[in-house]
Amino acid sequence: MFKNRSKWPSRTHQFSCLARARQIGTIPHLHAKTLGDSQNPLHVAIVHKELKESGVLKISLGFYDDKSEYLRQLVVHLSSKHGHGLPITHSASRGWFWDVRPQLLQIKKDVAKQARSETMDEFPWHTDCAYEHSPPRYFALHILQPDNCGGGTLSILSSDRVRALLSPAARFALTQPEYCIKVPPEFLKKEDEKHIIGSVLSAESNQTHTQIRLRLDITSGLSTKSRAALEELQGILSGTKVQECTIHLTPVSLHRGTIILLDNRRWLHSRNTVKDPNRHLRRVRWDSQPFGTIESQQLD
Repeated sequence: MFKNRSKWPSRTHQFSCLARARQIGTIPHLHAKTLGDSQNPLHVAIVHKELKESGVLKISLGFYDDKSEYLRQLVVHLSSKHGHGLPITHSASRGWFWDVRPQLLQIKKDVAKQARSETMDEFPWHTDCAYEHSPPRYFALHILQPDNCGGGTLSILSSDRVRALLSPAARFALTQPEYCIKVPPEFLKKEDEKHIIGSVLSAESNQTHTQIRLRLDITSGLSTKSRAALEELQGILSGTKVQECTIHLTPVSLHRGTIILLDNRRWLHSRNTVKDPNRHLRRVRWDSQPFGTIESQQLD
């Protein structure tokens, strides 16, 4: 199945690249020299390992790939070799990949179905597909054109850090299925499924990390305790303490040709105002499982 194995980077080279990146950055960093790395068993195994352990990984491509073929093949091989679920369709009308280009919004007529990530507005702390019963465990952003005007910074925040800042009462309330989460119009797949009822946190004793699903603008509490917990969470996310735990990934670090991969249940992410109308990202989400499910993927 795999050809030209001699052209693949050695195990020592792959791990040394990752080790050097750990020393100079705040998140793990891996290099892909050729498209073939997306099929290299060792390379794919490193990606899988980092996603399991850190839940975040930056990959720098050493070649032009405007069609995101590396990312497509990588996700396919994470599925076939490590048990990741294949990508989800982003809506009833789109496939695996979603192009996010703000300048296209100027000619859109149906503003009601405009995804918030496609606007140039600030996008506060959230996880992707919080409105799904089975949200994707992972997502990736391929930077095809960064914001060259000083905006569009991606920030990430660990769910474990957020949980530590919550009061015991709020932690418990957020794990209860007492929240209504509306499905945004642009992601509506069935006309009769316009909302779900569930919890915001999942922190079972047999889970290594706190799982979170959150998008405050479409979430409401269904009881006094759930509303109070949601209000406390919102206050924490807008407060100063989370700044000490936040990692900011500016367009300087996420330049053209880089890919950022995140565990969508272990990391919240946000974005400040986009200033460059030519900013262009491509997103893919995969490995959907019921919220709160323990990860059961292969280790090698």
